[in-house]
Amino acid sequence: MDAKLLEILVCPLCKGPLVHKKAEFELICKADRLAFPIRDSIPVMLEDEARKLAPNEEA
Repeated sequence: MDAKLLEILVCPLCKGPLVHKKAEFELICKADRLAFPIRDSIPVMLEDEARKLAPNEEA
């Protein structure tokens, strides 16, 4: 993913920062405990497409 894009992307729900998990191809919102997928180098920033983090999963 482009570093400049990562700098400006925020969670679409809370507008908080995102953590890029390269190995999982996800952007993580710690506040909402959601993982937004990255498909073909394009972040999918839709709540319906996001995965909820399990309680034991580190955000």
